[in-house]
Amino acid sequence: MTKTAMISGITGQDGGYLAKFLLEKGYKVIGLYRRGATDTFEKLKEHGILDQIEMKDFDLLEFSNIARLLKNYQPDEFYNLAAQSFVAASWSEPVYTAQADGMGVLYILEAIREFSPKTRFYQTSTSEMFGKIQEPVQSETTPFYPRSPYGVAKLMAHWMVTNYRESFNVFACSGILFNHESPMRGKEFVTRKITAHFAEMVTGKTDKPVELGNLNAKRDWGFAGDYVEGMWLMLQQEKSDTYVLATKETHSIREFVEEAGRTAGFDIEWRGEGVDEIGVDKKTGKTVVKVNPQFYRPAEVDILLGNPEKAEKTIGWHRKVNFAGLAKMMMEADIERAKKGIL
Repeated sequence: MTKTAMISGITGQDGGYLAKFLLEKGYKVIGLYRRGATDTFEKLKEHGILDQIEMKDFDLLEFSNIARLLKNYQPDEFYNLAAQSFVAASWSEPVYTAQADGMGVLYILEAIREFSPKTRFYQTSTSEMFGKIQEPVQSETTPFYPRSPYGVAKLMAHWMVTNYRESFNVFACSGILFNHESPMRGKEFVTRKITAHFAEMVTGKTDKPVELGNLNAKRDWGFAGDYVEGMWLMLQQEKSDTYVLATKETHSIREFVEEAGRTAGFDIEWRGEGVDEIGVDKKTGKTVVKVNPQFYRPAEVDILLGNPEKAEKTIGWHRKVNFAGLAKMMMEADIERAKKGIL
């Protein structure tokens, strides 16, 4: 019997990879998207799967819309990937972020409880909930200390998932996902900002350096294609639970610049300090990176490092793409796009 999966936020990075993964497993996929969303269907077209997905209008802030969809379709699985997911924007849009990323999840959980109680629910939690880290390596038991409105809103949703699991017996899982990137990442995110800009430099479309904020901020970066498999594995277990998905490695933005630059043909040397620091291509003497304080966060999360041991032992999840491979994959994809004029 064919399983049905609903994916909110279908037009984003994770939505495309997850939809492709589920279609290959024989699922019927219902894609939920917000009309007028900045993300179009381009990622789904690039994956070559748009015509295989049933698309439906969806809004995290409209309970009646959510309830109708769940009542009508009774999906086996619901993956909530929808959110205001750009951390930097959450300081200028804290109320909307709290409503979409916090209350929106409560609406889905309540609609499942009332209208589709057999639906298994997955919530994308985030390592940003750890924020000002309380332990050097973060796991499912590490205390939270979010440092952005985004992290706070996601933390509300995370505890709602736990509460509905324990109070109402809803099969609800939280995946605390550390940073996961891919060629489908939005260009507002720092990794893709770097690779897209370098691709434009390589193909002669710009001679200006990419402007970045804190080069020393460290993240635990993995490949989105690996992480969506972890989402699916969580919903195949006998009991619902919370799992960290991470690589247990941390790398700075500076390191990502160097790895991506290597694939782009740059040999980057760092000169200066603080806001005056620049990255120069040693071969040409050209400045390819400069620091812009405008991109500093009001409250910085300096380092995140996750421990995926529970997910590895319990659900059998393992990442496949390493840090260097991720940067290379993203850089090569953007150079190809730039050459075709579709960047």
